[in-house]
Amino acid sequence: MAEITASLVKELREKTGAGMMDCKKALAETSGDLEGAVDWLRKKGLAAAAKKSGRVAAEGLVAVATSGTVGAAVEVNAETDFVARNDKFQAFAAKVAEIALTGNGEVEVLKQAAYPGTSHTVQDELTSLIATIGENMNLRRTARLEVSSGVVVSYVHSAIAPGLGKIGVLVALESTGDVAKLTELGKQIAMHTAAARPDALDIADVDSSALERERSVLIEQSRASGKPENIIEKMVEGRIRKYYEEVCLLEQTYVIDGETKVRKVVENAAKEIGAPVKVTGFVRFALGEGIEKAQSDFAAEVAAAAGGQG
Repeated sequence: MAEITASLVKELREKTGAGMMDCKKALAETSGDLEGAVDWLRKKGLAAAAKKSGRVAAEGLVAVATSGTVGAAVEVNAETDFVARNDKFQAFAAKVAEIALTGNGEVEVLKQAAYPGTSHTVQDELTSLIATIGENMNLRRTARLEVSSGVVVSYVHSAIAPGLGKIGVLVALESTGDVAKLTELGKQIAMHTAAARPDALDIADVDSSALERERSVLIEQSRASGKPENIIEKMVEGRIRKYYEEVCLLEQTYVIDGETKVRKVVENAAKEIGAPVKVTGFVRFALGEGIEKAQSDFAAEVAAAAGGQG
């Protein structure tokens, strides 16, 4: 048996693009035979998956799942919208959201969780799916909400199947009140959240660096008016309040009636629900947000290619 050296592992990684641990295992399984290890990885679907890893996966699905006081959301990306309509891909996304209900909200931990009905992990199942469907895919993120009493409610905007779509929302309501009425309130707030895109739950939760950046912009804008500093200070504080109304869920104007703040909607609903209600958290996943999609400029490519000829 050939010695499995670091350089041999490195060579196999460069040849196949597979992960280091997979390469080590392949070499161990094939007694250090490099070409045999390449075949082993290909048979397992690991080399095929790695070869596609350079392509941008910004399509796919957001999946949500709830179970009483717990809710979870996941985003699973693929390269094309066509894959999002694939039954196997949909089943995988839905199953992973269910698995995430018992997770801790960390995507790397979720990837290593056992996949039901198999002897392997969520990541292994995804790798197999990549090899079957032939597109790069990625379990990008997950989030989990839980309350001690009350409900966690989900909503998917324009769902293509139950719990599956491009925008998924979870809202957690802490209360000892009527569960059916709580669920209805949660659904309404989740629909609002899908439309209004809040960044934070309440004023105290606003990112401090984002707030300071906003404040510095507003100060400069106000100074351009030429007014005295004490007036500028009042102008800025007024605009900061407006900023909170834009980014904080509880400060936003409820999109369903167009006039009441969400905070007041919750207070009013508590009377009918029969107990105090507290919104303890929300999650809003929009498919592909923050992913840089490669934009191909064919004319520029042709010009660049022509310019490189000499």
